[in-house]
Amino acid sequence: MYLLPFSLLSPPIFPSKLVCFSAHNHASQSPLPRLFSQGCKLVGCGSAVPTLEITNDDLAKIVDTSDEWINARTGIHKRRILSGGENLASLSIEAARKALEMAKVDPNDVDLILVCSSTSDDLFGTGPQISKQLGCKKNPAAYNITAACSGFILGLISAASHIRGSGFQNVLVIGTDAVSRYVDWTDRSSCILFGDAAGAVLVQACNYEEDGLLSFHLNSDGDGYRHLNAACKEEGANDNNAQEFPPKKYSYSSIHMNGKEVFKFVIRNVPVSIESALEKAGISASSIDWLLLHQANQRIMDAVANKLEIPSEKVISNVANYGNTSAASIPLALDESVRSGKIKEGQIIATSGFGAGLTWASAVFQWG
Repeated sequence: MYLLPFSLLSPPIFPSKLVCFSAHNHASQSPLPRLFSQGCKLVGCGSAVPTLEITNDDLAKIVDTSDEWINARTGIHKRRILSGGENLASLSIEAARKALEMAKVDPNDVDLILVCSSTSDDLFGTGPQISKQLGCKKNPAAYNITAACSGFILGLISAASHIRGSGFQNVLVIGTDAVSRYVDWTDRSSCILFGDAAGAVLVQACNYEEDGLLSFHLNSDGDGYRHLNAACKEEGANDNNAQEFPPKKYSYSSIHMNGKEVFKFVIRNVPVSIESALEKAGISASSIDWLLLHQANQRIMDAVANKLEIPSEKVISNVANYGNTSAASIPLALDESVRSGKIKEGQIIATSGFGAGLTWASAVFQWG
């Protein structure tokens, strides 16, 4: 009988240099210890949107709605939609290049590209294509993360894990979606909400005392799938479930959403998730500089901020101009806020993504 070495049976012993505590002026209690040899920080961002702008008045020409009705319920005035030969990969590449330029990092120094998207140009993902078109000649690893509106936060956490656990130096995280591809433009309850965009950040290794991703919190609930989905279906399938071969072609349905249930899900879970992340970071809600939520709907963002008792002047919002851009919404809003000077180096941001799955994910990070 083969016996495992004693070292594999014993619990791991971490050297003291790997155990560190995050020290920040915002701390309200002792944060949890961290076990890693290097930290990571967000050092560059970029974004890109399609050329075609669709206003609420444009939508009123095809469905029974109005600018007043849409704005009162969502806070959205306009959105950008892919058209005229544009594709999601080109938007992703533009956003990524801007992030690399801000970070002053050459594409050849990128170790990993994470493409957070549920609506890729290709079924198998576009990470390697984006790597090639960016000019990354060292063939870095590249793959897609599919988690809808939570995708970017999951990408951010994955980037940190690769840096802390595998010694990667530069990880490009791209949030990019074209939800317009799966919208029923005759359904006024959903077609008013969505737009297309791409946003990117460059996450870079640093000394662990300077670590900028302070904490995170992740969850999912498959029971809520029925409230928000775009299911795969067989085209022209029979109702009698008769077995057939060869099978018919499959495609994805238009987005199905129960808005009231999704709203209740967000208000019930997202504030708790953010509070958990803040507690792990040892930071109080009142001490953060900015609250950056997935830009789903202004009413949702207002309700979450109210639950957390965070004043409106600390809430970042650009949903009026772009609508819900899924995984792109957080990096898009981050990029605009950084480039406008609203978000400054060293400031603390609490962020959360939430949506189809159902999934929700929160993180607390320091910019720069």
